[in-house]
Amino acid sequence: MPKPTSLPLVNKVAVIVQDNAEPFGLGALVEVWGEPEHPEDQAPVFDFQVCTPRPGRVKGRSDYDLFVERGLEATLDADLVCLAPHYDFLDHDPTVIEAIQAADARGAMLYAHCSGTFELGAAGLLDGRECTTHWRYTSLLEKMYPEAKVRPDVLYCHDDNVMTGAGSAAGIDASLHLMRDLYGARVAATVARRIVVPPHRDGGQAQYIQHAVAECDTETFGPLLEWILGHLEEDLDVPTLAHKSLMSPRTFARRFRAETGATPHSWVTQQRVLRAEQLLEETDRPVEWIADQVGFGNAAALRHHFTRVRGVSPQQYRRTFSRTA
Repeated sequence: MPKPTSLPLVNKVAVIVQDNAEPFGLGALVEVWGEPEHPEDQAPVFDFQVCTPRPGRVKGRSDYDLFVERGLEATLDADLVCLAPHYDFLDHDPTVIEAIQAADARGAMLYAHCSGTFELGAAGLLDGRECTTHWRYTSLLEKMYPEAKVRPDVLYCHDDNVMTGAGSAAGIDASLHLMRDLYGARVAATVARRIVVPPHRDGGQAQYIQHAVAECDTETFGPLLEWILGHLEEDLDVPTLAHKSLMSPRTFARRFRAETGATPHSWVTQQRVLRAEQLLEETDRPVEWIADQVGFGNAAALRHHFTRVRGVSPQQYRRTFSRTA
């Protein structure tokens, strides 16, 4: 999916909530962006503000309401403006549309979680951009905004300064992805560890798969995935992994995708890139050595896969996030 050409420094985060707010979606944003300082985390702390078109009582849908003191003026100088999902997502408040248009015009990051994507569409900010929303609503999003490049089968999309998430737990995935782009894999992993989730699920992973996705916890392949992470430097093609799993290659490939939401090749490649990120951040070893350690074999292969996944070369990533520089 398209990568942002440049990302603004994020100091202030404003989250817009509206009547019939969906509480889990709001909570997912608070968990990543709204935590106070924890000295042991060594993670950034943001000026986090929740705002609404009409300050005061905000009606909820889960037997409790919210009280929000701030109005939309909180978005005027926010570096990241988030749209929390709500159940009246086809009834757009014009003041919210104006606020996100103004934020986009001054170059702020915009992140719409789940049904919040429809407000980006109403603001004219999805035309020509890759985007997603909850799988129940992707067909409607395509119908309403035909100029948008709707991706119904992904967890999140990041296109220039606009990020959209699929809904529910994908809100955490999308926020952690943005955290990685801004601050590197180590910081994103620190935040993920604090909220007790895997540090990364690729945006291209399927929204609806047969089993819950976790880093190394599936119905059948948990031990295999753990073994792969300890043997990334080895040949990990489908016949090899199928043999280790006592399955035919065809059965293995089908069941692996059903349980992880990814093909064996893409899953292994993603883990190799993640391990390369860690080594680029924490060591000053040459790229050729890192490529061999993570199983890419040579620097050219590492550069190809790393640039495709991360949007920058290994050398550029190291210059930005290296702890040894």
